[in-house]
Amino acid sequence: MLDFTAVMAGPFATRMLADLGAEVLKVESLEGDQVRARPPMRDGRSAYFGHLNAGKRSIALNLKSPDAITIILALVAQYDVLVENFRPGVMRRFGLDYASLAAVNPRLIYCSISGYGQTGPKAQNPAYAPVIHAASGFDIVNMRYQDGADRPATGGIFVADVLGGTHAFAAIQTALYQREKTGEGQFIDVSMMEAMVGMLVFETQEAQFPGGNKRPLYTPLKTSDGFVMVAPTSPRNFEQLCAATGHPEWRDDPRFRTNADRNANWPALLALTEVWTLQHRAEDAERILTEHGVPCAQYRDLPAVLDDPQLASRGAFVRIEDGSGTFLVTNPPFRMSGARVEVRNHVSMLGEQGDAVLHDDLGLDAAQIAELRTAGTLG
Repeated sequence: MLDFTAVMAGPFATRMLADLGAEVLKVESLEGDQVRARPPMRDGRSAYFGHLNAGKRSIALNLKSPDAITIILALVAQYDVLVENFRPGVMRRFGLDYASLAAVNPRLIYCSISGYGQTGPKAQNPAYAPVIHAASGFDIVNMRYQDGADRPATGGIFVADVLGGTHAFAAIQTALYQREKTGEGQFIDVSMMEAMVGMLVFETQEAQFPGGNKRPLYTPLKTSDGFVMVAPTSPRNFEQLCAATGHPEWRDDPRFRTNADRNANWPALLALTEVWTLQHRAEDAERILTEHGVPCAQYRDLPAVLDDPQLASRGAFVRIEDGSGTFLVTNPPFRMSGARVEVRNHVSMLGEQGDAVLHDDLGLDAAQIAELRTAGTLG
């Protein structure tokens, strides 16, 4: 796989493919993926970059050089998949668009990830995940779910990148399976905007058919030392909540007798539950509620998550090394009985495998490789 991606959405997709065993060659500019310089840094190496790019090889090329384009065309003939997340039109200017490369390799699966997709009036607009969160309606919907909020929440978690990368990951595998049937490659156009809109399932329907009863919102409940999330959504869960909190009389309260009653009086039910949670530590509240079968969890920070026994038992985190020490990264969130699914323990330096790729894949000798480097084509 040729990986022309940078920052997060594209690298997220290609790293998961590397986790499944794909040979991923990351094609970087001579300056490298900008995330190589983003914190947290240790001895000049970014753990953020390492998390997104473990298991990949790296070659650094100046795409403005005709020799670099010749190299890429030669590699395309040997590779199954190409992934890029430039702004639409950039790869075409390099002569590396799908139509051009499909002529070289008709079996090529070519995936483009962009903010708004490759077509439409906003296709050329610059877009990172926070911009897509705003444009997709996600931020305004979320603000309306917050009591008293007068502006959308500040964001630091790039949902659109992860969601776009996940959809690209799935689409690429679907295209590979289809190629087994047809023998032909195809072009995949992933829109981060459409990925975010697709996540707003209830909200999309409510916008078309407004005026109904408000649906229950899941609010954090205070405990003596933190917060818990309690979600007694089914009739059985409500019965279990009554038992766990020692309030069997709630079953006969006219506000809570049926699902419809509980939904209409959801804030009142949570307020009563919070009276109980305030008398307990978050850990104890979670334990008691869980013992009674009530869906719940205490709110935790990331250091606590890194030490979570459930995640440890699943191998959700694995420790890798990048030359500046070891650090934990996440494995894919699925396991397969017939395949190895885990991050590969290697983080390439910029252009680290360039010489090997040119020699092993394209048959260039040392003098030819040195000439490319002198000419500023190869990093």
